[in-house]
Amino acid sequence: MENDNQEVIHIPIDGTLDLHTFSPKDATSVVGEYIQACLDKGIYEVQIIHGKGKGVLRRTVHSLLEKHPKVLSYKIDSGPSSWGATIVQLKH
Repeated sequence: MENDNQEVIHIPIDGTLDLHTFSPKDATSVVGEYIQACLDKGIYEVQIIHGKGKGVLRRTVHSLLEKHPKVLSYKIDSGPSSWGATIVQLKH
């Protein structure tokens, strides 16, 4: 995955993706790549941390999840991060 400077960012594929590390314009490609990486590792529940802010990034992420063929469902995280994160269930 790449950031603004086109340098590769290595992130652990552990089911949690924090988008604060990436430029908002890269969110769609990063989330898509991360979902595929999780599926490749047999991870079917993913937490995407998009932050609270004005909700722009959350809406971008949710729009992508709506259309992604491997997403079974998603919801706002009910844990401590509340509406700053989304929990995604992926299809097996």
